[in-house]
Order: sequence, then C-alpha cells, then structure tokens
Amino acid sequence: MNSESDPHQWLNEHGDYLYRYAMSRLHNEDLASDMLQETLLAGWKGFDRFAGQSTIRTWLVGILKHKIIDHIRKEIRSRTLNEAVENDPTSAYFNDNGSWSEAPSAWKDNPEDLCQSDQFHSVLETCISKLPEKQQIVFRMRDITGEDTETVCKSCDITSTHLHVLLHRARLALRKCLEWNWFGQGTQS
Repeated sequence: MNSESDPHQWLNEHGDYLYRYAMSRLHNEDLASDMLQETLLAGWKGFDRFAGQSTIRTWLVGILKHKIIDHIRKEIRSRTLNEAVENDPTSAYFNDNGSWSEAPSAWKDNPEDLCQSDQFHSVLETCISKLPEKQQIVFRMRDITGEDTETVCKSCDITSTHLHVLLHRARLALRKCLEWNWFGQGTQS
C-alpha cells in the first residue's frame, strides 16, 4: 500500500490543502477544522468505493465540497425570518413577523389619470434615476415597456430569481420615493 492510498497519511499529505479550501469557502477556522475532520472520516469509511479514476486529493476535495454544501443547506433551513432578512436593504419596511411596518398609502388619484400627468411622469423619472443602474434597467424593461421575464433575463444575463429580487427592491424604493415626492406633497393633481 503506497502512502497515497493509506488513510493514515491523508492528514499529513492533504490536510493543509483541504483546510485552506474549507477556509476559503467558510471563513471560519473552527468550522473549517470540523469539515476537514468530517471529510477525512468519510473518506476513510468510504475508501472501498474509491474507483481510482482521480487522485486521492481530488476525491477528498469532492467529499469536502459535499460536506460544505450540506452544512450550508442545513444552516439556511435553520435560519429564522429575522436572520434571513437582516442584511436585506428592504427589511426596514417590514416587522419581525414579515408584515408591513407602515402600510402603503392608498392612492387618492385615479392611476389612469396619473399616467396622463406630465408632472407625475417627471417625478417618476426622477425617482427611477435614483435607483441603482441594474434596477433601473430591469424596472424599465419589465414594468414600463412590458418585456417578459425570459427576455429581460437574457438581455441582462441574470436568473429569474435575481430579476424578481431586483424588481422587488426597485418597486419598494420607488414606492418610498413617490410617497415622499408625489403623494406626500398634498399637491396631487
């Protein structure tokens, strides 16, 4: 048995590499150590299934990748609503239970009449111009020109999930801007 196929030598020969790999993905020393230990244990237990079609290191990295993915999935499933949205810039609009902090104001004007108002269009354009560039693009394509999801995704090279996140954030920002600059003025026409 050469040293490559001797599980007792794996830590010496591959441990540092596997640890650095885990650190680059997890950014946590204790977690990286745990993943390394779980990987070596799984490799040792499953060595009889190693087909030899790759190097031991490549095989161990494959096991490590699966261990990291399983850990991340488990962590995501166990997160609470608060943890999941804590870094979301739109979270200020919602309570801890996911309902509106402050319900959107009811429009006093007829939306069809607003579409005819040059003044409203001017305020809307100003609000849209304040959005981040990617949000501006997807909002204009999807909500103003009426392009379908597939077309917008292909044009912007994004997934449909990313599109929906961008649209959600754009709409919330526009809501706030319009409430402040149009509806909050008391000079609606």
